Amino acid sequence: MTFKAIGLDPAQFASWSALNDAELAQRHARRRVADAQPGFPCRVSLQDAEIGERLILLPYEHHAADSPYRAAGPIFVRERATRWNEPVDVVPPALCTRLLSVRAYDAVGMLQQAEVLEGRELESLISGFFAKPTIEYLHIHFARQGCYACRIERA
Repeated sequence: MTFKAIGLDPAQFASWSALNDAELAQRHARRRVADAQPGFPCRVSLQDAEIGERLILLPYEHHAADSPYRAAGPIFVRERATRWNEPVDVVPPALCTRLLSVRAYDAVGMLQQAEVLEGRELESLISGFFAKPTIEYLHIHFARQGCYACRIERA
């Protein structure tokens, strides 16, 4: 089963980097500077920020489903991020070295299955989940912090 990881659209965050710290705080967001790598995974590029690179930590509704599983949480977005190019059957670099929580949803946003695993095992789990016809998409979260990482869809 082929798949693609979907990074967030950078256009929806373009105005955030122009905000000053007080304006960010009013929107419940903060500016951060990466001081470790890995450590600051961008949800647009699906790569870790370089040391010294600026990011915005902001609240984001990552699962806007009309279901009890509707969810939001914090994400990092690099200030000059370009979107992950969505190659087929490629696990993004920011996922490969982390403990992940994978949540499988049906067409109406109801959770069907979930698993926690090391990022290096993700590709085989994706194939197994997508072998089930009721599963429409996956949400990947960084298991330790619980933050949304990206969406996986069939290619």
